[in-house]
Order: sequence, then C-alpha cells, then structure tokens
Amino acid sequence: MRRGLEGGHDFSRWIAVFTGDIGSAYRTLWEGIANSVVLAIVTVVLVMVLLVPTMILVTLRFSGLKRVLEFLCLLPLTIPAIVLVVGLAPVYQVVGRLAGSGAWTLAFAYGVLVLPFAYRAVQSNIDSIDIITLSEAARSLGASWPTVVLSVLVPNLRRGLLAAAFISVAVVLGEFTVASLLSRTTLQTALVIASKADAFVAVIFALLALLFAFVLLLVIGRIGGGRTRRTT
Repeated sequence: MRRGLEGGHDFSRWIAVFTGDIGSAYRTLWEGIANSVVLAIVTVVLVMVLLVPTMILVTLRFSGLKRVLEFLCLLPLTIPAIVLVVGLAPVYQVVGRLAGSGAWTLAFAYGVLVLPFAYRAVQSNIDSIDIITLSEAARSLGASWPTVVLSVLVPNLRRGLLAAAFISVAVVLGEFTVASLLSRTTLQTALVIASKADAFVAVIFALLALLFAFVLLLVIGRIGGGRTRRTT
C-alpha cells in the first residue's frame, strides 16, 4: 500500500486492518461484514425454500402457469431499486415493529432483488433435465414426494442451486441502495462510512470482498464439476 505523500509502499495499512489498529472504522466494518454474512445466509435460505419448490411444482403440475411465474420472477429487473425501497418502506415499518430493525430483515427485500437471477439459474438447470420422468420413475418405485424432491430432483439441480446461491451472496455483498435508504449497516454502507475516516481501509476491505467472491465462485465450480463427474 502506498505510504502517501512521502512515497514508497509498505504493508502498514494491511497490518493495521488485521490487528484492529484503525479505531472506530474497524468496528463499523466488521459489524457490516457480520450483518452481510447473516443477510446472505437468510436470503439464500428464503430463495431456496420459496422459489425452488414453486418452480418444481409448476413444472410438474401446472405447466400452464410457467409464463406467469417467469413474468413475476423477472419483474424486479424492470423496477429500479430506489422505487422498490419507496414501496417497501411502509412494509418495513411494520416489520420493524414485529421483528425489530436488525439488518437481517433486509433479506426480504434482497430476496426480491435476487429473484430474477436465481430463477434463471435454476430454470436453465430444470430445462436441461427431464424432471417429469425422474419424478414419475421415483413415484412408481414408492418414493414419497419429499423423497422425490430431496433425494432425486435436488441432486440433479445442484448446479442451478449453487449458481443461484452464489448470485444471492454476490448481490447481498454488493448491494448499497436498499441498505442505505433503509438505514441498515451492511458491508457496502460500512465501506462508505469507513472511507470518510480512512480511505485506505475501505479500499482494503473492498478488495478482500472481491477476492472472497472470486474464491467462492471457484469453490462452487469445483463442487459442481466434481459431483457431476462422480454421478456420470
């Protein structure tokens, strides 16, 4: 890291970050990171629990509603984030009274934001396999519907599920508008606050977040590829 007006480079800023010697900016950044991690977990769980069973049900039983589901899932792409916040603000007033004002409550809004990307990732995987034949074969062998979904369909959809999970994590780590306008502390809002106190620290944490996303992508690709080879 460049040492400023005196010139040269050293690792003093990096050492200060990992030793906690950066004052209040350190606490703010780690609070934002912790909140974003919780948000990522809750958002992924919400998307997987609500979206994936719905897509499977529509494909198996209500194929006529496929276009309607696609339209609803892709609709958030056409709505700017700031417009979503205006619509969600009254909702979050009620959520704040019922569940508190913790940053984790943003998962409901983030679930809407990631819906188009998660839908495309899972739907492309559904289109590449014949889940109707798989489910009918499993049912003919006496498997219950929970067994069909968890033991037959989910393993065959793992690539789409992993892609949807990664996209959800990436959106949570990179989203700023909703968190800022709803006054929640996340990684991106914490970076803005920290940059006012120490721009070097904000740059370091932004770089670490980018590296984390890159490593996560490699791990997901490795897991998906390895399991596919074992299956075949």
